Amino acid sequence: MIERYSLPEMAAIWSTKHKTDKWLEVEILACEGWAREGVISAQEMEKIHSAQYNAQRMQEIEAETHHDIISFLRSIQEQLGPEGRFIHLGLTSSDVLDTALAAQIKEAGALLAQSLVKLTAAVSQQAVAHKYTLMVGRSHGIHAEPMTFGLKMALWVDELRRHQLRLEAALEQIAVGQISGPVGTHASVPPQIEEYVCEKMGLKPAPVSNQIIQRDRHAHFMTTLALIASSLEKMAQEIRHLQRTEVSEAFEPFGSGQQGSSSMPHKRNPELCERVCGLARLMRGYAVTAMENVALWHERDISHSSTERIIIPDSCTLLHYMLHIFTDVMSGLQVDEERMLTNLNMTGGLVYSQRILLALIDKGVGRQEAYKMVQRNAKQVWALSSQGPIKSAALVDAMSADAEVARYLSRDELEQLTSNDYYTKYIDTAFQRVDL
Repeated sequence: MIERYSLPEMAAIWSTKHKTDKWLEVEILACEGWAREGVISAQEMEKIHSAQYNAQRMQEIEAETHHDIISFLRSIQEQLGPEGRFIHLGLTSSDVLDTALAAQIKEAGALLAQSLVKLTAAVSQQAVAHKYTLMVGRSHGIHAEPMTFGLKMALWVDELRRHQLRLEAALEQIAVGQISGPVGTHASVPPQIEEYVCEKMGLKPAPVSNQIIQRDRHAHFMTTLALIASSLEKMAQEIRHLQRTEVSEAFEPFGSGQQGSSSMPHKRNPELCERVCGLARLMRGYAVTAMENVALWHERDISHSSTERIIIPDSCTLLHYMLHIFTDVMSGLQVDEERMLTNLNMTGGLVYSQRILLALIDKGVGRQEAYKMVQRNAKQVWALSSQGPIKSAALVDAMSADAEVARYLSRDELEQLTSNDYYTKYIDTAFQRVDL
């Protein structure tokens, strides 16, 4: 049964209150930095530590000023009294906005990293459980050769682990702050205050800034989220294909009271996987916007600001949701092993064509000649399959009756060439490489 998605932690990170709390944290830490420089006394700092903003008053002031940081600062200074003159001393708005945003992204990234680990564990369990579950591998949507469902899952595990590393690297790149004043010269606020604020907030100071943290960092983070979403789409799309009526090999969970269609009671639709696929499109669009935000005028403009208020919280929340949904899908995935085997055999042995080709070559037949020998018999089997179900040994039957083939391969040899063990002999190697 799929759990209803609840996002209190992620929602809290991107709430207006938490954002403004982070602004206040930056301002107070900057004052502590000034106190360390001897600019603010201990008594004044005691009062500053009690500083609070007034959300209602902020709205009133912003209606007049059209500036969120100014309204925030005025609401504090009105309550604080004379000590209010030290709030925002030497800072510019982006010192507060970008440093606070980095802290929020770091918190959101930690939740995403946890969710990614959970999904990887769920897929790993499926990989181990179905390590030797035979199925047909497909290329271009057409039956190719035997493989195992566990190998398909191991491939996903490897990809998800790469995403763990990518997310870790992107979070390291984005976890920087700045307290460098207008155009980043530190003329109005010395570097040691920046270092102090960043250390206290669990960030590194940007080595150099102008008036903002450079948006290539944010684009790196956002494209990483979009890459993860794209991989989730790939995996969800595979399950959608495997759940098709004609295939019916694997199914996303379906609750006892769940209904698939308003008009057709028999329907069991892969709606969770379809949801993941749809949201991945949105994530990629957000990543494009993040890349558009890299190029700003001179030391900065605010063309990036309006979009980031949407794309960064939304991307974090959407990916968190997608990871949650797909973890439930993979944990509750229903695999029909018998149907996989039936589908593997449905083409009458055509999936063994390459092995027979290689056996003919090994007997001294030229590759092109051997290819034509196998292909003409494969075409006969395809023609039979269009008339209805065929024997699993249809290709062996056809090739045994082919006089030219019989000169090189006996029926016993042909039957030996259709052993599935041949296709699973290196499964252990792949699992060892992936460390499963």
